[in-house]
Amino acid sequence: MSQGLDRAYERLTALAVAVLNEREPERLWPLLADAVTGLCGGETLIYKLDDWSEDKGTLGLSPAAATALGRLDDEALGVLRSGYPFAHHYARGPGRAPVTARRLAGRAWPVSATARVLGGTLDLNHVLALPLPGTVAPITGCLVYRSGTDFTDDQVRIAERAQPLLAAVEQQRQLLRQWRRSAGEPEERAADSALTPRELTVLLLLTDALTADAIGRRLGISARTVHKHVENIYRKLGTRDRLGTVLHAQRLGLVPSPGQARHGRGPAAGKSRGQRLRPHGTVTDRDDQ
Repeated sequence: MSQGLDRAYERLTALAVAVLNEREPERLWPLLADAVTGLCGGETLIYKLDDWSEDKGTLGLSPAAATALGRLDDEALGVLRSGYPFAHHYARGPGRAPVTARRLAGRAWPVSATARVLGGTLDLNHVLALPLPGTVAPITGCLVYRSGTDFTDDQVRIAERAQPLLAAVEQQRQLLRQWRRSAGEPEERAADSALTPRELTVLLLLTDALTADAIGRRLGISARTVHKHVENIYRKLGTRDRLGTVLHAQRLGLVPSPGQARHGRGPAAGKSRGQRLRPHGTVTDRDDQ
């Protein structure tokens, strides 16, 4: 691995650490989008966190893509959302290695409907798929776009090394959304407790009676790091053990009390064709506007 690749990974690691201190779950991916685009040698990026399909799910867009894609009609948008040629490729097996459209589809890529939509809208002709590891159909992850030549081997390797970090951010986003749904609007209480966003997600998992190893697997961190977070939680909440901590956190309203709903609907499930762009660059259903 070259020094350039190591530096790129260090930059992405530092960014991921900074992002994990963000309390607003909807800001996590926008904060990552521009950095991932640049590190992988792209010009713009779309991230798909829900369904990778023509009909439903959420498309997050970098600022460079939002304005142009907002001009697409429903048919063109459906072509783009279909994820050609990646959706079929990843659906065939568990492999989630990043790959470019040109390498995957060969000569069929430049004449595909997706390539025509991209070329006519953004003057882009190459796409790199960066799926999150461990996901199943429908695939979630990023599509990075560029013009000119295809992505290099080094840029594909950077994308591969970025996958675990992006997966950790997505896990954090889901847990923060769950925390906000189950505990109401607890931001002020969380701020008063001085818990970091990462500590809040560990606290939420503590209420499920998970071991440190299990929490580590969920968050993509070591058990030792989990124990460090737990120690910080004890110190900040003035508690000494897991049970006392969970009970105290429930009294403070930081985590749901017994009987409160812990599982709500996932983010922005789509209903039908006809998605448009929200002001913040998210493709969603017209019914939501």
